[in-house]
Amino acid sequence: MAEITESKNFIHAFIDEDIAEGGQFEGMTVHTRFPPEPNGYLHIGHCKALIIDFGTAEKYGGMCNLRMDDTNPTKEDVEFVDAIREDIHWLGFDWGDRFFYGSDYFEKDYEYAVELIKKGLAYVCELTPEQFKEYRGDLQHPAISPYRDRPIEESLDLFRRMREGEFEDNRYTLRAKIDLTSGNFNMRDPVIYRIRHMHHHRQGDKWCIYPMYDFAHPIQDALEGITHSLCSLEFENHRALYNWVVEHVSVPHHPRQIEFARLGIDHTVLSKRKLRALVENNYVSGWDDPRMPTLCGLRRRGYTPKSIRNFCDRVGVAKSPNTIEFAFLEHCLREDLNETATRVMAVLKPIKLTITNYPEGKSEIFQVENNSLDESAGYRDVTFSRNLWIEADDFMEEKVGKFFRMFPGNEVRLKGAYVVKCTGCVKDENGNVVEVLCEYDPESRGGDTADGRKVKSTIHWVDAANCCDAEIRLYDNLFDDPDPDAAGKDFLACMNPHSLEILSDCKVEASLKDAKAPSSFQFMRQGYFCPDSKDSSPEHLVFNRSVSLKDSFKPGK
Repeated sequence: MAEITESKNFIHAFIDEDIAEGGQFEGMTVHTRFPPEPNGYLHIGHCKALIIDFGTAEKYGGMCNLRMDDTNPTKEDVEFVDAIREDIHWLGFDWGDRFFYGSDYFEKDYEYAVELIKKGLAYVCELTPEQFKEYRGDLQHPAISPYRDRPIEESLDLFRRMREGEFEDNRYTLRAKIDLTSGNFNMRDPVIYRIRHMHHHRQGDKWCIYPMYDFAHPIQDALEGITHSLCSLEFENHRALYNWVVEHVSVPHHPRQIEFARLGIDHTVLSKRKLRALVENNYVSGWDDPRMPTLCGLRRRGYTPKSIRNFCDRVGVAKSPNTIEFAFLEHCLREDLNETATRVMAVLKPIKLTITNYPEGKSEIFQVENNSLDESAGYRDVTFSRNLWIEADDFMEEKVGKFFRMFPGNEVRLKGAYVVKCTGCVKDENGNVVEVLCEYDPESRGGDTADGRKVKSTIHWVDAANCCDAEIRLYDNLFDDPDPDAAGKDFLACMNPHSLEILSDCKVEASLKDAKAPSSFQFMRQGYFCPDSKDSSPEHLVFNRSVSLKDSFKPGK
């Protein structure tokens, strides 16, 4: 992939032009909107759009509205509305008192539709959905509509009766009268209203006709005084219809639509339909499963608002579709947590370490820095005694290759404590090592030897007499195929069977006994972890790995 670099935002260039002297919005406040459909949780792709919308308003000292696009009555749910609001606030944006629903404008939408009919610019059509497709035409043949010249009064009467619920679903539609020969099929007399006898989550049963998004959205923008309607690239071919609507109904304002490329990320699917399938078929534990690309999932995994905003800012705003490495998102998180996360010691696969020459019953306290990159983070107390826990793979009975940790005869430094020399191990009846033995150098308190001898390796540990048990969840990509969303692929067949590994009976510092989300920690030599916001408690600590220490992101040439 191309190297990630910050570049000039072409949207801002357009806005600079618009608000400059002689521009179409000269002297006006920049006003954007973010219009999510409340039929699912926001994911990292939506995040790019909302950062563009809210961030642009922020840059120009303007305003950004939050508007729920609930024009479709079949999918919306208040659960999703609440989650969207929470996610946007978490990212650090606010809409003040400018929170709206698309359904707030249903009456105005209806009035403008009537206005179009009266102008001879809309008509009631009774083609079936199958006939509509049949008569749509192609690039060599125009579309056909036998009802295009229906008298205005007749269309007005039918449209009124449609609203009153006289007709069944799909019996009639209202179509804009534009151009049946247009090379842009969105302009071939598009449907702007349809009959749907369905309960609406906010409007109840008041309506049985619903406006199409391409008709309702520009009206909503215009009524709210939006100057710049920023949307993803699939709406580029809809821009002509957007402009036609605001130019032919008596709205007080004419916004400008500008399109940008959607965010694509490898090893990920961002289709709401596919994400919903993962949730509803129990491939994941829910919308907030830490493997999901949803903002609530990323938050539960330990992603920070700063890391996500930095990611979106550095990816930039492009006009052409592109796919970004998931490793770059991890890179942005790692950068943030490296500066802010408290360093602690945790042993994921523990084995007992006994210091045979350390007095029984004795205990000491060592001070260990919380973050070597931040002096203001201070120090914490860590207890030390004869029996410790270390990582099982920090010991080898026989050294292999460039292994400089514990093996008989070798010295290592116990982080912040003493230098110890491995003297052997204890095995069970099956020959498995169950205990590592060592002796400490009493003159090496703090990790420095009195005679200055070199110790090549430092390992982490926890005090067996003063530690907490914990469950550790190690997450990887949900899909092991880099492009699970490609045409012709079964995305479920691309799932990574090893995307979650759960480790039980891990040992962590006693300082973590009250750890709660959204705090983040660097488990020394292991990665960055956070307490699980749902399952962790003082009685049962659960930590999620947010990201490993090793950075796999390598910018392209």
